[in-house]
Amino acid sequence: MSSSRRVGIVAALGLAVAAISPLLATAPADANTSGTALVISEVYGAGGNNGAAYNADFVELYNPTSANLPLSGLALHYRSAAGGSGGTPYALSGSVPAHGHWLVQMSAAGANGSALPTPDATASPAFSMAAAGGQVALQQGTAVIATSGDVRGVAGIVDFVGASGAASYETAVTGSAASAAQSLNRSADGADTDSNAADFTLAAPSPTGSGGVAAGLTVTSPGDPSVTVGTPLAPITLSATGGTAPYYWSSTTLPAGVTLDRATGVISGTPTATGSTTVTVTATDASTPAKTGTASFKITVNPPPTMLSIGEIQGASASSPHAGELATTTGVVTADYDHGGFNGIYIQDPSGNPDDTSSDAIFVFGSGVPASVEIGDSVSVTGKVSEFQGTTELTPASGGVVTLTSPLGPVEQLEVPWTALDTDAEKEAHEGELVEPTGDFTVSDNFDANFFGSFVLAAGDRPLTTPTEVADAQDPAAVQDVVDANNAKKVTLDDGASVNYNGAANKNTPLPWLTPANPVRVGSAVTFHQPFVLEYRFDAWNLQPTEQVTDDGHEVATFSDTRTPNLAPRDVGGDIKLATFNVLNYFPTTGEEYVDSGLGTCTWFDDRAGNHIGDDTCTGTNKTDPGPRGAATAESLARQQVKIVKAINGLGASIVSLEELENSVWFGKDRDFAIGKLVDALNAQAGAGTWAFAPSPAASGLPALADQDVIRTGFIYKPAAVSLVGVSHVLSDQSADGQAFDNAREPLAQGFKRLGAPDSDAFLVIVNHFKSKGSGVDDGTGQGNANPDRIAQAHALVDFAAAQGTALGTDKVFFTGDFNAYSMEDPIQVIEAAGYRELNGEFNDGEATYSFDGMDGSLDHVFASPAAEAWVTGVDVWQINAQEQVGFEYSRYNYNATILYDDSVFRASDHNPEIVGLDLPEVTYTPTVDAADTTVVFSKEAPRIVVRVTADGVVPTGTVDILDGDRVVGTGTLVDGRAVVTLPKKSFKRGVYTLTAAYAGNGPVLAGTDTFTLTVTNPNGK
Repeated sequence: MSSSRRVGIVAALGLAVAAISPLLATAPADANTSGTALVISEVYGAGGNNGAAYNADFVELYNPTSANLPLSGLALHYRSAAGGSGGTPYALSGSVPAHGHWLVQMSAAGANGSALPTPDATASPAFSMAAAGGQVALQQGTAVIATSGDVRGVAGIVDFVGASGAASYETAVTGSAASAAQSLNRSADGADTDSNAADFTLAAPSPTGSGGVAAGLTVTSPGDPSVTVGTPLAPITLSATGGTAPYYWSSTTLPAGVTLDRATGVISGTPTATGSTTVTVTATDASTPAKTGTASFKITVNPPPTMLSIGEIQGASASSPHAGELATTTGVVTADYDHGGFNGIYIQDPSGNPDDTSSDAIFVFGSGVPASVEIGDSVSVTGKVSEFQGTTELTPASGGVVTLTSPLGPVEQLEVPWTALDTDAEKEAHEGELVEPTGDFTVSDNFDANFFGSFVLAAGDRPLTTPTEVADAQDPAAVQDVVDANNAKKVTLDDGASVNYNGAANKNTPLPWLTPANPVRVGSAVTFHQPFVLEYRFDAWNLQPTEQVTDDGHEVATFSDTRTPNLAPRDVGGDIKLATFNVLNYFPTTGEEYVDSGLGTCTWFDDRAGNHIGDDTCTGTNKTDPGPRGAATAESLARQQVKIVKAINGLGASIVSLEELENSVWFGKDRDFAIGKLVDALNAQAGAGTWAFAPSPAASGLPALADQDVIRTGFIYKPAAVSLVGVSHVLSDQSADGQAFDNAREPLAQGFKRLGAPDSDAFLVIVNHFKSKGSGVDDGTGQGNANPDRIAQAHALVDFAAAQGTALGTDKVFFTGDFNAYSMEDPIQVIEAAGYRELNGEFNDGEATYSFDGMDGSLDHVFASPAAEAWVTGVDVWQINAQEQVGFEYSRYNYNATILYDDSVFRASDHNPEIVGLDLPEVTYTPTVDAADTTVVFSKEAPRIVVRVTADGVVPTGTVDILDGDRVVGTGTLVDGRAVVTLPKKSFKRGVYTLTAAYAGNGPVLAGTDTFTLTVTNPNGK
């Protein structure tokens, strides 16, 4: 594959390796079709498994040249099919003989299979390989080369094998996966075209070491067959590899009535007695001296099956009373899962009693179900009864499912409200039955739809609720009542499959249900169009479609549109609007920029083409500095940013507090670099100058850098609506170890006022981002990890607000942000006990800002002091994020063949923004009116009165009247605060007049007047 492979042959020929090896170490990868370097010749990962040919995993190397090739400096590395880095590569030593092999035992020896021939090396630590083959690299050095996709051209890789389903490969994965009986084999001459699909085929394992001796004779175990006494055994044909054919077969004692054909290796017959017999078979080849191989397996002869109804098999409890027994039953096929991984059918007894405590349906599992069976067929099934993950099932052998010639009759689906099955026992009585749920159902969780095609539903017209959102966290009984209510309403709507659509094997298969036009949001009402199988699988009760869903499922179920009502936020009134928005790790410093700048290293979340999408873990070069957490590339950042920009500009807010902004100082930039980039992007869409940001405090007003988080909070605002009062302040003395904010983002305070208002009208906003629930001490109160930390942070916030309000001279205070606490949890109660009101609950019925684990709740809040609450006109939570499927997020772009991402506001973040309308006191301006005294000559000139109107902070507009008493004698319009009013020539005779200039006022500028004199003289000056 790689020109770096030529290191071996160059060294063998005695060339100047020292002079050229630096070039070779970094050379781009090329196909090595000339056969001049080592290749991986065989991969076997099923060692020790049931039915394995060998008891250990192995990798075999081959030297296609005529000179010995050294292994010094090379290593073998294994990782799983989906793995990105795997374990530590195993350093090789020694040399591979010309046209010879090198055998590396990769795993410890297991219980099944023949021993390997003496390996040349044994990996330490051992690798536990996948039977399918996974990913195997022959590489330079022992540093992990974490790459994905096509690895051609990756420096340092000497050869690489990506088995079927692997995330990495040369050109394409192998055509088939390896197994217990077959390994991945390269052609005998070591040909390497740099295509795993072309270079590898399946064949019986043949591990060969440097001694040139292939493994001895290997017998493949046929597994552990079961048969019914008195029923002919399906012939078992033994097989062997290695040695020299033909083989002669022998065995230990077989069950009575069963024989072995020593020439053909076929075991057949009709057993006459029940019991289990462990059989060891031996193959002897035709070589001299003869080689032998053995395999052991168990033949179980069962008594005749008991004829039972499905209800009798199921019994009246969660487990079958006949588990482990062979039974025969009959039923009508109601569901067929021949694709998608379930591998079976459901059958139901149409004559069963729907009102008793035993289910009349059962799952029939395994390859013994003929592909010809269809929904509606009446069948007889003979198989072993078992329980699998809580589901009772029958597993028939080949021929154990027979289609009946006389139909059993139609199956009537059970129409029942889900709330009528509110206990496990009531559901168990209908396990596997065909049901048609009645009543309302609402999507409560859609996260797994992007992976496994399933949704959690809640019976009723709203999603499930996080218990401590509505029940006092200090009242365990009340919390448990909500838990119980949730459990009674909860059920999963599945897709009839066990496929992971983001996994390596299925990421190119389009998702079921979800499309750009069918987003299926949390809160969507569900309408069922077909009956479902009620089953217990994956530790949950499921409504299983009767066949795998492979499209948007519109024939199975449809979902109401909840996006259209959320195209814009609701009107919250007021003339100033305050919002808060967690922007999901907005990092303009991308992971790739971070790495390219030499600041540290990153691992990545990649799309299905191997492109970096998001940062997984980024670590500074000193191993302690935090790295970025957002987009991996500029392209990914653009996808993230356009959504955030549209969402913020769509809020209609005057002030927005932000959480999860990059703290750019960690990357050698100004602390406000990230918020500045966001403002630039906002103004590029909304117009220059629309937005500005509140600058950070000076460094002296911040905690030490080591005590700052890599994410921060901030404020943006519209200068046309509000202005800043004073500078921002951070609670900077509570961030050291053991203090309230040693593990969270410190509160940030900023004063604001309506544009043009005096500073005395200022109000205070403090943005917060308390410690998350993901880590820390769990105090056992059901409020997640770190609840004591959040309580301490709430107390510190209240004290900080008191000091900041006093300094600003205001009692009008708002707290905003992500408090990581639901509405009835302790930290919220601390804040409310200090006199602050939670506005979403007070004005908006507590709409959810977040969805987690299938339950709605609010981690984001806006609180107001009593004086500030008096300004509040309305509250809305704009439901554009938490209800959305994660596949619409920038971070899941191109994870599956169904690309859900678009550049709309939907799923701009994982938190919903909250908007509060405020009716602030009107700003008024008292004008100064100045009308100049004027002298004119009677009849020769018209009086021209010049009037100026001024006011601090604004240029008055409107009209000015000239009054003689109550009589209006002229009117003028202010232009830049000045009006010239021309009176008629002969409107006044000779004399001195006292007139009034009356400004009517306009907008926030009040009315005002001024008196002046008009002197009219005779033409001769008298």
